[in-house]
Amino acid sequence: MNREKRIWKIVKGNGPIVAAAVHDGHEIRPGLRRLMALSEEDRLREEDPFTGSWTDLAPTRIIATHSRFQVDLNRPRERAVYRWPEDAWNLQVWRNELPEDEINKSLDGYDAFYGDVTNLFEGLAERFNRFVVFDLHSYNHRRSGPDGTPADPEGNPEVNIGTGTMDRSYWTPVVDQIIASLREVDFLGRRLDVRENVKFKGGHFPRWIHKTFPLTGCAVAIEFKKFFMNEWTGELDREQHGAIHEALRSCVPRVQETLSRMIRG
Repeated sequence: MNREKRIWKIVKGNGPIVAAAVHDGHEIRPGLRRLMALSEEDRLREEDPFTGSWTDLAPTRIIATHSRFQVDLNRPRERAVYRWPEDAWNLQVWRNELPEDEINKSLDGYDAFYGDVTNLFEGLAERFNRFVVFDLHSYNHRRSGPDGTPADPEGNPEVNIGTGTMDRSYWTPVVDQIIASLREVDFLGRRLDVRENVKFKGGHFPRWIHKTFPLTGCAVAIEFKKFFMNEWTGELDREQHGAIHEALRSCVPRVQETLSRMIRG
C-alpha cells in the first residue's frame, strides 16, 4: 500500500509508552463518499473527534486519519466494514448494498494497519521488554437528542477504563496506576468519575494486542464520556478537553516507573 493511501499515521518516539486514537479519523475515500447515505454530521457524531490531540502524552503515537465508517480498526476483520444498519447503531450508512470491491479496498487498509502496528510493537517489545498502549476513545451519552435527558451517570462514568481483554492479574500494577492517577488529579477543582468495565471492556485492538503480545503488551482502553464537547453540534469545550489532556499526561511518569519495576522484578 502506498503511503499516501494509508488510513493512519504513526509518530515514533523513544520509550515504552504508546498513545492511540483509532477512531479519531474523519476522512472517507472519494469512491466511498459517493455511496454514503449517512450525513457528515451523523458520521461525526459516532466518531471520536479531538481524541487524536491527546495522543501527544506519549512519545509514540498512532492516529487514524480515516473514518471508522470506512473501516473500523477496533473491530475484528469480519466486522470491520459496516455493511448493514445493525452494524452501525441502526444507521443507514450506504445508499445501496456496498460493492465487494469497495469492501476489499477498505479491508486492504485494515490489513496494512495491523501489519504496521505489528512491526511497531515487535520493535518496542524487543527494545523495552514491555510496552503500554493508552487506547483513547470517547462515547456518546445524549442519544435521545440534543435536548434529551443524558444517559444515567450510574452506568455511564466520565472515564471508563476497559480491561476486559487482558490478563488483569498480570497487568494489575499498570492498570491500578492509571486508575489512581486519573482519580487523584485535580480536574478543574473536582475529581473525575473513573470506573472500570462499566460501559465498555475494550475492543478488538486491545484484544489483538494482548493475544499477540501476551507478556509484553498492555493496552488499556480509556473511554471519555463526551462531556467535553457537544456530541450533536461537534462544538468543543476547550477548557475541559485540555484538562483531560493534562490528566492523561499525569499518568505517564507513574506508568513508566511501574513498568521499570515490573521489568526489574
